[in-house]
Amino acid sequence: MKFLKNLFIVIAVLAIIIIVVGFFLPKHAHVERSIVINASQDKVFQQVNSFDDYNSWSPWYKLDPEAKYEYSGPDSGVGAKMSWESDNAQVGIGSQEIVESTYPKLVKTELLFGEDPNPGYATFELEELGPRETKVTWSFDADFGSNIVGRYFGFFLDSMLGDTYEEGLQALKQEIEQ
Repeated sequence: MKFLKNLFIVIAVLAIIIIVVGFFLPKHAHVERSIVINASQDKVFQQVNSFDDYNSWSPWYKLDPEAKYEYSGPDSGVGAKMSWESDNAQVGIGSQEIVESTYPKLVKTELLFGEDPNPGYATFELEELGPRETKVTWSFDADFGSNIVGRYFGFFLDSMLGDTYEEGLQALKQEIEQ
């Protein structure tokens, strides 16, 4: 009986430590990757400002080509929206809507995943390096507020999402340069 009591105390202390540490973790998470694409800023902007060809370079599409996609709103720019549903847990259910579009430099999308009411934001920033050379920076930002589980998730977000962003940027480069 003493063993169970001590075990319970250890578990309770660990839980308290995990909760307290969680409050000290950053409430914001930021992931960012860049690539240089041998194409005009206009051409790159047209590609990322619409969901028409998104699946031709999206790293998530490759995870589940059988996912169901639905498009609404305008073909490009603010209000263009893509929703998806997949049985693959890595793809899941969600939506992405362009909420800011500043030609030819920036496209920002709001992402909602599953039942989580808190959005994340993905941004494409385009910098013209030359007439046929554009630096593309793809970033993701999330605010976890006081959600301790989210803060732990955010702490590891770069290692979980960074490689996928790099893969997507390589595919985007290949798609545009062909």
